[in-house]
Amino acid sequence: MSYFTNMIFEYGLLAMFLIILIEYACFPISSEIVLPFSGAVASLQHINFFVILSLSVLAGLIGTSFCYTVGRLGGGALIDWLIKKFPKAEKGIISSQTKFHRYGGLAVCFGRLIPLCRTYIAFIAGAAGQSPIVFLISSFFGITIWNTILIGLGYLLREKWSQVGEYYERYKDILLPLTLLIGLIILVKVRKKRI
Repeated sequence: MSYFTNMIFEYGLLAMFLIILIEYACFPISSEIVLPFSGAVASLQHINFFVILSLSVLAGLIGTSFCYTVGRLGGGALIDWLIKKFPKAEKGIISSQTKFHRYGGLAVCFGRLIPLCRTYIAFIAGAAGQSPIVFLISSFFGITIWNTILIGLGYLLREKWSQVGEYYERYKDILLPLTLLIGLIILVKVRKKRI
């Protein structure tokens, strides 16, 4: 990981953009390190917060579009293979697809706030055939929330940016269920309004 942080420190905005892009394209880079560090470097180099935030959201949308496209082109074949290989899973897969079609936009938006899920949700959306417009709008909101929090903390903490990752590790067992609970409450309210 130090290789990436060194690149960001040395090459600034260009490196931040490229590294964030490849992180959102499902490469194994930790956003919990890259985003706060990008915020800290931007702060130390007197780069406006909204410049780095906008750049990171654009990079995220481009990177996640790659995974979405892979899912769109090959996800259906993978699902068919899973059903053939594990016939008993067909009912569960179909049920999951039905639920995703019903709540897909919200699933993508809130999925962006859950580590690991946040990058792979793009593949799932593509495989489910979610509309590219719905996918991009939902991703935009989720990516903006996630990036604002992590880049903002790095921007504010500057030299202490590494504490963001430490706090995240310490409190993730509380944050993840809390995020899921908030998502569930919103889903229930949306469903009640539709009924």
